[in-house]
Amino acid sequence: MSQPTTHPLQFVAAAGDGDSDELARAELYGLLARLWLAPPDDALLQQFKVAVTQAPQAGGHLEAPWQALVAAMRATTAAAAADEFDALFQGIGKPEVFVYASYYLSGFLHERPLATLREHLLQLGLTRDPARGETEDHVAYLFEVMRYLIAGDDAAVCNLEQQRRFFRTQLQPWVGELCDAVDAQPRAVTFRALAGFTREFVQVEAQAFDLLES
Repeated sequence: MSQPTTHPLQFVAAAGDGDSDELARAELYGLLARLWLAPPDDALLQQFKVAVTQAPQAGGHLEAPWQALVAAMRATTAAAAADEFDALFQGIGKPEVFVYASYYLSGFLHERPLATLREHLLQLGLTRDPARGETEDHVAYLFEVMRYLIAGDDAAVCNLEQQRRFFRTQLQPWVGELCDAVDAQPRAVTFRALAGFTREFVQVEAQAFDLLES
């Protein structure tokens, strides 16, 4: 899996051209991957300073949490965000917040959920870059897989059915608990806003997949 990339920030379209909607979804997944993997640097914070904050339709599901995320990113600095990231997700020994699916699904790291995920990734033709330090069940990597399944060129893999299956099994069961864990941390400020947007975005995605199945 490649390093998550960022693009000029835009608000996801609520309606309109289907290709544009899918591009917006892919970009949001890519942005979430970037922000959960590492604290924002000066270049990314500068993007937030000029980011669009209004939804195409006022009052859309993601408008308020997106505005809160943009406001939090504009209010912080790269140094402050790095300190907060380290306090929440790094630290010596056990971190305050785990960002790995296996922890939330089994209570332990590197357990059966990670093995199941690796089997799923192999079915999609994806393998872990051995040069990367994090395991595949890191939330950032899972968001990056979703970005690939939306924006990739291999139609046999990159399609709505594969997106639905991966989302349902690898993200939906536990991301809400991750966001709750961030919310419970007194030091969470910038990343509380990220958790809030992530929670709402995942809920919107779940509802969209519900419609596909109905």
